[in-house]
Amino acid sequence: MDYQYIGFEVASGAARLTFKRPPLNVLNIAMMREINVALDGLNPAMAKVLVIAAEGKAFSAGVDVAEHTADKVGEMIEVFHGIFRRLDRLDVPTLAIVQGAALGGGCEVALFCDMVLASDKAKFGQPEIKVGVFPPIAAVILPRLVSRAKALELLLTGETIDAAEAHRLGLVNQVVPVDQLTAAAGEIIGKLTSLSGVVLQMTRRAARLGGQDTFGDALNQVESLYLGELMKTHDANEGLVAFLEKRAPVWKDQ
Repeated sequence: MDYQYIGFEVASGAARLTFKRPPLNVLNIAMMREINVALDGLNPAMAKVLVIAAEGKAFSAGVDVAEHTADKVGEMIEVFHGIFRRLDRLDVPTLAIVQGAALGGGCEVALFCDMVLASDKAKFGQPEIKVGVFPPIAAVILPRLVSRAKALELLLTGETIDAAEAHRLGLVNQVVPVDQLTAAAGEIIGKLTSLSGVVLQMTRRAARLGGQDTFGDALNQVESLYLGELMKTHDANEGLVAFLEKRAPVWKDQ
């Protein structure tokens, strides 16, 4: 398949999915559909690791707010969450390489990966609360990755943290100077591709069983809250419209 917004290739035991919508790699529905097609075509026999990286100054600034309006949000959520359902089912270990900002949906993609390598220029954050919504994926996974208090702080304030803080919290495996990112990524990928692919797959599966992962069930419930209640409020729609109109939102608390 010829992709417009992503790159996808498999070489030397590693599959690489690259966001190619610079400079910010905003995830629109068309781009997310391409990601899902690439993931559907990834057979565990093809690669021992899936690397998710990006071109441009940002890993991804998140999902396109212009496609988050009431008439499109159902489709957007279905396609976007399809990425995570596919990654959740995938037995191949995943590695995110974050060179710059990973915000909103971009942050969710990075943190959902099994391992995260970040440059010292990387930033992470879930700013959705500032436009009147919440991030469903982060709401499910952040309390599993950090303390409940820290997860709620990140979700409720929408504040951004730097790579060093993300590493301290355990959200990132390693932080390196930006000019050493490629070499560091190659080292991690080399370690994984030198190992047994089937054993890597079983180890990943075992870790999920050990954690009693119920991601799919939890996400179904959060989606119902998001689409069935949140998106019917005045403030959710006001926040999104205000963002698009580049003005401060006027909250009615309803």
